[in-house]
Amino acid sequence: MKIKEILSVLEEMAPLAYAEDFDNVGLLVGDQDNEATGILVCHDALENVIDEAITKKCNLIVCFHPILFTGIKKITGKNYVERTLIKAIKNDIAIYAVHTALDNHQNGVNKIFCDALGLKNTKVLIPKQNFIRKLVTYTIPENAEKVRNALFNAGAGSIGNYEDCSFNSKGIGTYMGNENSDPQLGERFEFVETTEIKIEVTFEKHLESNLLKTLFSHHAYEEVAYEIYELQNTHQNIGLGMIGEFETSMDEKEFLLLVKEKMLVKAIRHSSFPGKPIKKVAVLGGSGSYAIKNAILAGADAFLTADLKYHQFYEAENMLLLADIGHFESERYTKNYIVDYLRKKILNFAIILSEENTNPVKYL
Repeated sequence: MKIKEILSVLEEMAPLAYAEDFDNVGLLVGDQDNEATGILVCHDALENVIDEAITKKCNLIVCFHPILFTGIKKITGKNYVERTLIKAIKNDIAIYAVHTALDNHQNGVNKIFCDALGLKNTKVLIPKQNFIRKLVTYTIPENAEKVRNALFNAGAGSIGNYEDCSFNSKGIGTYMGNENSDPQLGERFEFVETTEIKIEVTFEKHLESNLLKTLFSHHAYEEVAYEIYELQNTHQNIGLGMIGEFETSMDEKEFLLLVKEKMLVKAIRHSSFPGKPIKKVAVLGGSGSYAIKNAILAGADAFLTADLKYHQFYEAENMLLLADIGHFESERYTKNYIVDYLRKKILNFAIILSEENTNPVKYL
């Protein structure tokens, strides 16, 4: 199996188009045409993880955080990033990062977070914007079902919990071909007036190129009339953070003790107790201070995230319990999810969960 075949599976799990613009996801180091010897899944691809990959004969590391995040002009080994890259390249080890591509997925980091706590009725906290487009096309009635089904199979027409969604209306289309035309109906230089079906479907923007290829290959006309619009609608199933609820409420201290137990947290920094039971909880794995207002507007009783600064705890405004459980701790089960996903998709192949603890924060 070549590395690029594994990358296709990883992109099914976490489409790169889901990632935030600031992020650096996908294949960061290595040749995708190399034969894969094994996959090591980790949280952070550091030097000790490269050593582990060498020992376990894995030439593909799948990590959550990208080791190569910002621009780099020299690779001299002066810091941990450069040393890691040098060691990976010397040993012909590829590194692939998922980060916010998996953060934004409805079954990704924050769903894993919610499931670990036992939250139900979960939904995305900050739905992704400017991600939905609409395709409009026109064809003869005899061709409409073929075109619709092909577009559905290519990923169009998914809205929330529904698939194969479209709007179809009947109208009159007209055209006249020139000397270079080869019309499906009528002859060159003949004015044709015929019944047509207008088909409208929404789609995620990264599917556009494939959808157009599909449309052209399944359409009856020589020249395909179509329009594409960018919609203002948010994508309810893609975005950062998640909110859910417990079946029964609990008091604030009981809640924090539950979080410590389920997320294996040694210490929790939190705002003052608002003095109300906890039932509805918002979560955002990793650094999530920007979502405090979103959690409040969503009616959360508590918001769990990481990397909060001193003054940001005031933003709770006594309207919810704000808790910083640690960056690594809030994402700790992500690598387990990746391993489980890959083992279901790629059978009889070495897929190994890293034993290295890459959390840089220690507790006394």
